[in-house]
Amino acid sequence: MPSDQEYTRLQDILSAVRQQSQRIPRLALLLGTGLGAIADAIEVEVRIPYQQLPEMPVSTAESHAGELLLGTVHGISVVAFSGRLHCYEGYAAHEVVVPVRLARLLGAQYLIMGSAVGGLDPRLQVGDVVVLEDHINAMGVNPLVGPNDDRIGPRWPDMIEPYDQGLLSLAHQQALSHGLALRSAVYVAVLGPNLETRAEYRMLRNWGADVVGMSTVPEAIAAVHCGLKTLSFAVVTDRCLPDALEPADISKIIAAAQSAEPTITTLLSSIVPQLQEM
Repeated sequence: MPSDQEYTRLQDILSAVRQQSQRIPRLALLLGTGLGAIADAIEVEVRIPYQQLPEMPVSTAESHAGELLLGTVHGISVVAFSGRLHCYEGYAAHEVVVPVRLARLLGAQYLIMGSAVGGLDPRLQVGDVVVLEDHINAMGVNPLVGPNDDRIGPRWPDMIEPYDQGLLSLAHQQALSHGLALRSAVYVAVLGPNLETRAEYRMLRNWGADVVGMSTVPEAIAAVHCGLKTLSFAVVTDRCLPDALEPADISKIIAAAQSAEPTITTLLSSIVPQLQEM
């Protein structure tokens, strides 16, 4: 989409949100597969289904509610997107990142994401929570392709630090203080919606990836582009070991993601209040 049209779309959505709330969030939350219940920790002021926002792409993935929430969590003003968008749903990359850009226009300075991933590192078990330290984009798409709009971000954003080092350190500190296991991981994003072949899993692991998923990277790129400091958690929902693969069961994947909600909620409850002073 030409940049002027994209900016107009964002302004139209922003205007619709502002008609219901003037809240300026400090933090944006973007919640993925099986993690929607984390939104229950938010003291909600306004709840807006995506369908009520003009030109807002609507999530079709299972377990994604498709709602924008405005309120507070642990004393911090927040906008939360319960349900994310994926390129495999048929959306272009620039549509997938509309929530990220909207969050920035609303005033957010920080973005925390959650997603479900497959574990490529054999040390990872189902239910483990990891925090992303870097990523590999194997999706073949990028939300920044096309004319750049300087009102959204610069033409050549530097991806040397896609996930904020200060937030990463804070996450590890809080995990340690609560006795929670939290590994750093490199995420590789694939287009989907099919899961990978044994040969593909071997290749992705050889590239240096620890986990694999079908989201997160477009949003992380857009976040860097528009100036959001980003932290991303992921829950290992299945083990992607080429020589020990089992048939995928989506219901088990969602259940595994949901089982990690208490861990992520604990981490968020200790990290979020400290954003007030950062």
